[in-house]
Amino acid sequence: MFFISPEVKAQDLRIVSLAPNTTEILFALDLGKNIVGVDIFSNYPEEAKKIEKVGSFSHPNLEKIVSLKPDFVFITGLEQNPFNLKLRRLGLRVFTVDPQSIKELFQDVLQIGKITHKEERAKTLVREMEKELAEIKEKVKNKVDRPKVFLEIWDSPLITCGRNSYIEEMISLAGGINIAHNLPRKFSRISQEQVIKNSPEVIIVSHMQNNEGMKKSIGKRWGWQIVEAIKKDRIYADIDPDIILRPGPRIIAGIKELYRRFYGEDLY
Repeated sequence: MFFISPEVKAQDLRIVSLAPNTTEILFALDLGKNIVGVDIFSNYPEEAKKIEKVGSFSHPNLEKIVSLKPDFVFITGLEQNPFNLKLRRLGLRVFTVDPQSIKELFQDVLQIGKITHKEERAKTLVREMEKELAEIKEKVKNKVDRPKVFLEIWDSPLITCGRNSYIEEMISLAGGINIAHNLPRKFSRISQEQVIKNSPEVIIVSHMQNNEGMKKSIGKRWGWQIVEAIKKDRIYADIDPDIILRPGPRIIAGIKELYRRFYGEDLY
């Protein structure tokens, strides 16, 4: 772990964020004004759209990043791993934010708070989120008829969330049962036959926001007509994908929206 010298004040930090969820965390820690560069997908909050873009998630512009003279570059895992060493070789401080669970998200928030002189703000943010999660658990704990859920991340190939993913955790917290729980990978392909066999009662589509269009499209898939969610018209493609697919401060909003689709009511 590395830290900025105490002589460098929080307001003087220069930060580049190469992942949208990290950008959201930084804004939640009141560090928005310190961000000098973001990836092209960092679109929340609205102020993030005005920050200089340094390339895509998969192809960041290293020359532009260096030119911005950041004190920190925040990256994520998976396909961004190769850039870690390249950025370090260029003399930059690189911090990886790649939470695989809500617990790890809280840990990352606290670590970011430590290294950016925002430790108290980070602790407050985590406490607020933990409090809301406790309220959600209390509301959901007595739910008996929990719906079986299929969350579609992509349609070709068919991708969903498997065991121990933070998205499965969100589904469970919202009172649902992930039909893909037995898939060992956190994000995994699933066959159409597996979906049909498990017959989810609720289908959440997170790769587009066109509820009526997706209902028609999914309803036409071969063999899916016997799936419970299709028979009961419980296909939802109207949730902002970012509050589900980004492990950041808005996951609480994501859980609330999932609950609303599962039970047809607001959490509180």
